Amino acid sequence: MNKESKAYLLGGGIGSLAAAAFMIRDGGFRGDNIFILEAKPVLGGSLDGIGNPVDGYSMRGGRMFTTDNYECTWDLFKSIPSLNSPGKTVFDETMEFNEQHQSNCLARLVDSRRAIVAVGSMGFSMENRRELLTLSLADEDELGASCITDWLSPEFFETEFWYMWSTTFAFQPWHSAVEFKRYLHRFMLEFSRIETLAGVKRTIYNQYDSLVLPIQSWLAARDVHFILDSQVTDLDHNTEKGKLVVTGIHYQQNGQSKTLPVKDGDFVFLQNGSMTDASSLGSMTNAPKKLTKQDCKSWSVWEKLAAENPDFGNPSAFNSSIAESCWESFTVTLKNPSFFDKITKFSGNEPGTGGLVTFKDSNWLMSIVLAHQPHFANQPADIQVFWGYALFPDKVGNFVPKPMSDCNGEEILQELCGHLRFDFDVVESANCIPCRMPYITSMFMPRLRKDRPLPIPHSSKNLALISQFVEIPNDVVFTVEYSVRAAQIAVYQFLSIDHQIPPISAHDKSLRVEFEALIKAFN
Repeated sequence: MNKESKAYLLGGGIGSLAAAAFMIRDGGFRGDNIFILEAKPVLGGSLDGIGNPVDGYSMRGGRMFTTDNYECTWDLFKSIPSLNSPGKTVFDETMEFNEQHQSNCLARLVDSRRAIVAVGSMGFSMENRRELLTLSLADEDELGASCITDWLSPEFFETEFWYMWSTTFAFQPWHSAVEFKRYLHRFMLEFSRIETLAGVKRTIYNQYDSLVLPIQSWLAARDVHFILDSQVTDLDHNTEKGKLVVTGIHYQQNGQSKTLPVKDGDFVFLQNGSMTDASSLGSMTNAPKKLTKQDCKSWSVWEKLAAENPDFGNPSAFNSSIAESCWESFTVTLKNPSFFDKITKFSGNEPGTGGLVTFKDSNWLMSIVLAHQPHFANQPADIQVFWGYALFPDKVGNFVPKPMSDCNGEEILQELCGHLRFDFDVVESANCIPCRMPYITSMFMPRLRKDRPLPIPHSSKNLALISQFVEIPNDVVFTVEYSVRAAQIAVYQFLSIDHQIPPISAHDKSLRVEFEALIKAFN
């Protein structure tokens, strides 16, 4: 690196924002030499949150946080000032908020009788315990590209544990056994409190308002360039001494083809792939469009690199089967408090103190969560917003005779009210915006170790990859932490920063944690 070195970050998700912050904070990089290119008109990637009380609010999802993990994420946000609390960081603000609104879910599972399921027991048989232990101790090379179903018998998927664990983290039975094992180890602390979600931490608002906007503001104050509405289409590159060197970046902006030259000493960070690519929104009267690979834009550059060099992984392991990686979420905007009042009375939780309420006998496997209000920074006091999702949108509903993927917002609310035995008039004025995400759990697809490239592939000189599709040993995908850690690894390696990256907390090596998990497994 020299004083004239520039950094080009391709994709405006949390990985790129984190990389830019680490370069400035820890690497002494000039902000005006950093350029972030984003295909959409806003930054944030999958951490989105849009809307207003008139047209309705929408967010594709919300990632779970804990303070016992997420080491790199909190390391970063201890440096980013809050936009809501002067003199405090985002970390300070989040911790204080969670002290006031602690999670203790009292209605984690609800059955077909609308009865709250007793979840003190995980529901394991001795055979279930043996299988789970075998999987958790298996070597990743032994697990290979196997599925969870290759290691666990059918009855396991009817246990209270599976309903809670799978809906908390969005696992499907056909997903990767390796990823499932990593979650068992990384979140072993959560195993013993999965029924209450006591370890879950929430941001004060949705994650766009609470995380993306503060870090964007911090970067803007340091003159980082944001090049929006810019879709990267290709990279010029050559080979020097066996190393790939990017020399140019091609992108489309407002219908015009443009090129950025990449000079010697410059760095390029690519967000390879996207779990929210080809997402589509519906409305109260229309189901979301069923977009496919042909509508994707985030995979092509990675696919070109991988086709030329096996060091860059195998994107087809992740983006080749929409049926295995798709599910649907929905965001509901309410103009009267009836629904919130009834859910509060039913669940025993005030909004923001519970967690996912999963309807375990739902054909769609539907869950909802009521966050503390307001959930958007611009949300009026007389408006409530909640979010939900379903893991099986291809199945016909219990109360609506069609698959969720064919349902509009009104029909999704009818299905939800059916499970709750609520009269529909409690959501009569609601606006439900469904969202179909064909690749939302693509990072959970069965894969081999070589299918995910390193953040900086061995054969790369100036190109790093920061996304959910790189390989970080022992860490877990589908988390903000994974993107932030990948960014920190890449930045520290490129800039030769002599600081230790926060290590992954080895809770699974703690005798106390192991003992508590054992006790829980035998309840």
